Amino acid sequence: MASQSTMEPLLPEDQKGQLADLATEIVAKASTLKGKLNPVMQESAGALVRSMNCYYSNLIEGHNTHPIDIDRALTGDYSNEPEKRNLQLEAKAHIDVQAQIDTGKAPSPVTTTDFIQWVHRTFCEQLPPELLVVKDPKTGREEKVVPGEFRESYVKVGRHVAPEPSALPPLLERFSNFYGDEKLPKIKKIIGVAASHHRLLWIHPFADGNGRVARLFSHAFLRELGIGSSLWSVSRGLARTVEQYKAALQEADEPRRGALDGRGNLTQAGLESFCSYFLKSCVDQVDFMDNLLEPAELLRRMEIWCEEETRANKLPKGSWSLLREAVMAGKFERGKAPDLTGYQERQARTVLNKLIDFGLLVSPTSRSDVRLGFPIAVVDRWFPRLYPGSVSKV
Repeated sequence: MASQSTMEPLLPEDQKGQLADLATEIVAKASTLKGKLNPVMQESAGALVRSMNCYYSNLIEGHNTHPIDIDRALTGDYSNEPEKRNLQLEAKAHIDVQAQIDTGKAPSPVTTTDFIQWVHRTFCEQLPPELLVVKDPKTGREEKVVPGEFRESYVKVGRHVAPEPSALPPLLERFSNFYGDEKLPKIKKIIGVAASHHRLLWIHPFADGNGRVARLFSHAFLRELGIGSSLWSVSRGLARTVEQYKAALQEADEPRRGALDGRGNLTQAGLESFCSYFLKSCVDQVDFMDNLLEPAELLRRMEIWCEEETRANKLPKGSWSLLREAVMAGKFERGKAPDLTGYQERQARTVLNKLIDFGLLVSPTSRSDVRLGFPIAVVDRWFPRLYPGSVSKV
């Protein structure tokens, strides 16, 4: 039977300090990114990034759900095709779980078994029955996935034979106690985000959904440490290098390679290599979103698009002044529309309402302040390379 020491080491030694350097770089760059946008704009952009995170996390699982289909799912517009509808429900469930994490509604601390089970349960409870069955490709044996419940079967993932079901509670207890230790320095905790991502997948606590749970767990762990946010997602980096991601996970699964490979049961070198890959992916994605959300560049892309749409008579004149104010101020009162556009109240209100109809400005009620919206139709132009290829059509 697997013991708590079976998954040691839980942190790489990092003798050259390379992982510590990467962790320090993430702290600095994530802090800069947080300061790019005002809080209201951060909230608006966060909703867009959650959809992106869902798309890339699905892609890692082999589920290619088009961004437009994800967008439609969020408004309850589901496909009549059962398979596509199921993927839409899966996407909506993922976004819901991350939204609860981002708004502080999830259990804490995130390293506990309670949180890990909460993620799985909250996600799986929203899935259709067809997605709650896992089938062994060799034997054909089917196992029902029970939301939040640990698996009761033996599992092999690639070359990795996961711990037996009876070993799951003690392994997760060790996992929680180590990565949740408040005495662990912050830089080591950040390295621990990478290490725990692998170790959670190595434990493989659920019959299905472990990859998604691990990525949501890592997102939440980074947020808990004050460096993760709704403005960036490591899942995009992992999905864009998915073969490297899988190879690095597999390398860290391997047993110790000899006297020079640490003192634990598993390879020290393999874990260090995975942590390096994971932390570099974090740096890359913070850099990507930092460039994409640079206010001056974002305004430039939006203004060019707005001018083109106005010349084509798709947007009313005066639109740009309202959109620019939403970026700069975060939100503004509806009554400011005449001053911003230079139009009389009735004409200014017509421009404002058009932008609300198009989803370019959003407001919870007909009297509330308005803020910037990010309809899927503008993503290609406002946020180039957020998704691979064009998302303007299915």
